[in-house]
Amino acid sequence: MNQYTLTDAMTDKGNFTVPKLSDSNMGVGVLGVFLGLLLEVSTHGPHAVPRSSWKHKDLDLMEFSEPGVFNYSTLLLSEKQDALYVGAREAVFELSKKNVTLSHNKLLWKVADEPMRMCTLKGKTKDRDCLNYIRVLQFMDDHQLYVCGTHAFQPQCDYLRLSDFSLAGRPEDGRGQCSFDPMQSFTTVMVDGELYSGTAFNFLGSEPIISRYSQSQTLLRTEYSTSWLNEPSFVFADVIRDGRNDADGEDDKVYYFFTEVSVEYEFFGKLLIPRVARVCKGDLGGQRTLQKKWTSFLKAKLVCSMPELNFVFNVVHDVFILKGADWRETVIYGIFTSQWGNVGLSAVCAYNMTAVEEVFSKGKYMQKATVEQSHTKWVRYNGITPSPRPGACINNLMRHQNISSSLHLPDKTLQFVKDHPLLEDPILPIGNRPRLIAKDVNYTQIVVERVEALDGRIHDVIFTGTDQGILHKSVIYEGDVHTVEEIQLLKNAEPIKNLLLSPETRSLYAGSDSGVVQSPTSFCSRHLSCTDCLLARDPYCAWDPHGASCVSIFEYPHLQLSILIQSLNGDAGRCPPVPGLPLKDYQPVTVKPGSSAELPCLLSSNVAQVMWKANGSLLTEDSRFHFIGENGLLIYSVAPEDQGHYECWSVEWSFGVKKNFSRLLAAYVLALDLPPRPSHHSDHSTVNSVEAARSLSVEGNVEADTVPLTSALAPPSFTPKSFVTHPPQTDTSLTSSQSSTFVIKSNPLLPRASASRPESQDPEAEYIQHNNNMALLSLFLLFFLLFLAALAYNCYMQYLPASCLRLRAVLLGSHKSATQPEYRACEAGLMETSTTEKVNMTEQPTRNGSQTTQNLRALRDTGYETEPECGNGRISSHSFGDEMPSHEKPFDVDCSSQPIQFADADEL
Repeated sequence: MNQYTLTDAMTDKGNFTVPKLSDSNMGVGVLGVFLGLLLEVSTHGPHAVPRSSWKHKDLDLMEFSEPGVFNYSTLLLSEKQDALYVGAREAVFELSKKNVTLSHNKLLWKVADEPMRMCTLKGKTKDRDCLNYIRVLQFMDDHQLYVCGTHAFQPQCDYLRLSDFSLAGRPEDGRGQCSFDPMQSFTTVMVDGELYSGTAFNFLGSEPIISRYSQSQTLLRTEYSTSWLNEPSFVFADVIRDGRNDADGEDDKVYYFFTEVSVEYEFFGKLLIPRVARVCKGDLGGQRTLQKKWTSFLKAKLVCSMPELNFVFNVVHDVFILKGADWRETVIYGIFTSQWGNVGLSAVCAYNMTAVEEVFSKGKYMQKATVEQSHTKWVRYNGITPSPRPGACINNLMRHQNISSSLHLPDKTLQFVKDHPLLEDPILPIGNRPRLIAKDVNYTQIVVERVEALDGRIHDVIFTGTDQGILHKSVIYEGDVHTVEEIQLLKNAEPIKNLLLSPETRSLYAGSDSGVVQSPTSFCSRHLSCTDCLLARDPYCAWDPHGASCVSIFEYPHLQLSILIQSLNGDAGRCPPVPGLPLKDYQPVTVKPGSSAELPCLLSSNVAQVMWKANGSLLTEDSRFHFIGENGLLIYSVAPEDQGHYECWSVEWSFGVKKNFSRLLAAYVLALDLPPRPSHHSDHSTVNSVEAARSLSVEGNVEADTVPLTSALAPPSFTPKSFVTHPPQTDTSLTSSQSSTFVIKSNPLLPRASASRPESQDPEAEYIQHNNNMALLSLFLLFFLLFLAALAYNCYMQYLPASCLRLRAVLLGSHKSATQPEYRACEAGLMETSTTEKVNMTEQPTRNGSQTTQNLRALRDTGYETEPECGNGRISSHSFGDEMPSHEKPFDVDCSSQPIQFADADEL
């Protein structure tokens, strides 16, 4: 069996080559490969960081909810009626499209007692599952809506009259049109009064179908076969009009997007694959084969992968079809994740409609494999394809062959479609890679809008909702994607279950379990400077130099658009020059000596870095007692040399023009609050430190240097709670918004922090210095006393050499005896030696000293040699004769009672 990787196989024309796994070890190994790929992508893969972040509490968003009503997940926007229809649990609302806080109408649709009782008997919960969740809201015409609900696991549909906002009282069976389970995925779309849906047809949800329902025709559905649908999870459906004047006379087509379990390959687990299926709007089923079944049903594989890392996103969560004037200009956007692991990666892939149509009209079919021991269940069909092409819609060529509807198709073609619904060729994304990859984010919903910028170019703006109630806004510029901002739409961290866009009102509508939120498509007014406005790269926003504000281009008359400044490549150098901030406008900060000072500075950009300057010098993390945090600068134990002016600059790298742009965010004058001097010092004329600090000047002028910063400032990863920034280390000066480095001139009268202090220091400084000296002296004395105490203790415990023992013997005398026999012998030996030598030198200088020499030799014996007087290294007990009693011989050592062992362990 050949070794393989799933991702290599998928990117090779979309063909998986997954071998048959015969043992659990192989399955664990393959799972390890997948998890390793996930880790590699999460670590090294590209990901988008929103430049700006707006919290819910800081935005003026419009919200709607009612007490006791939940699950506002079904939304329907009516541009004609100027209304937003919301389907919730047991209720339908009509809200104002311009202001969702205004509710015009409300309809309650509850479950009767008998269906409730039957639902509970089937094991469902009464207060949750057995309620009526409104899942379908579609326009039948301008006067009524088609409404369907789960209705206690017995789906039911009815007509809602818009005139009085009430049900018509014509309930219909909702099987095949609405899901049984409120938590089950499904999708619907209304096309010319006919409802196309993808859902489950039975109570257990084990029979998925794609169907079409209309009042004039019977239900048309898919074949109940795993080769047609195998545990699908439907996410979206929509119709693509081919045009009435099309030369081929093609029929309109309805596309379904879902994720299903693979039927092509054997795997150690359920392998999920994203699919797109297509049916023809004019399909009527077959005459004999495929009666009341789709004759045009075909499905193909969607590929969303990173080829450079061989990583595949194989689960589709939502799809938005951005339609153009012609179907060939249509682009399909989808949100994808991976089924393996939980690394928080989401990808947005885009597909050209022409590529999709190419696969369905010319792609190869697949058939079930007949070879035994094969790792694939389906292989390419290489036989002769019947004519007309199976799965094709009725066109002019078929009409010339007297085939005007699907009822006239030959049985050979219909049988081939029944057995070969799967196409081999995959649908590859634009550029063969994702348009956008987000890290630590799970996207749930997507909408896209095309916006014309001031330069006349059209850009796709992508809005993606997350499972934490966050909305991301991204713009595609010259093939690259820039995430403009993120907005906290929902108060609580809950998933966005539906997302709609109104180009007319420039509003977004988000539905969740707790309510509905309306948000504008742009927040231009939150950009307070021209540099910030242009670096945002928002096609909705531009800088008005006359009003000195960032405005929406759609709020200005067309004739006044020429005065606005906009740059989607982030060229903030187009902004008008900004004068320097005078020193009098610096915010004064006065603190007591030795206390801490906090200088706030908040960045408005997540990809910018903060740069602090003190008295014209760049501060770093290694600066004395300085801590550059996420919310500003913190100075510990403020000393006189910390006084002066502090400036906080935002430095942001623009990838479009490859330059750094900087602007001043905050400026402070820091001074010490010192007590007044004593009266006897009043004759000395000194400058108060506070006044000296206020006399600092940066002259308000910034000299521009055309040399950019040497290194690009990498954007930090975003987290919804905080953004930690660090000062760049590449330059010691900053520039204005047109340049990239700065040289700030400071007043020559201002003493720098590194300059030497004057001879006459103020009393507070002298007091602090005196206290420091006294503390050092006290510390030295303490250590010295501890040393003496340790020395005395070791001498007393007899741990030190002979000199210490002599001193100890002199101090203690005969009143303190040694605690060990060996030390008594040593001490006695020392005393005897000194006495003997003294006697021999003074009274008997000519006497033979052999006996004394023998005694001294015995005392110095180390155990390395054996003395003849005492066998085996023992000292003889009769060395000094018998003229003295034993109790008067303190220096005599009894060999028999005091054995002295050898010091050399090798001799034992």
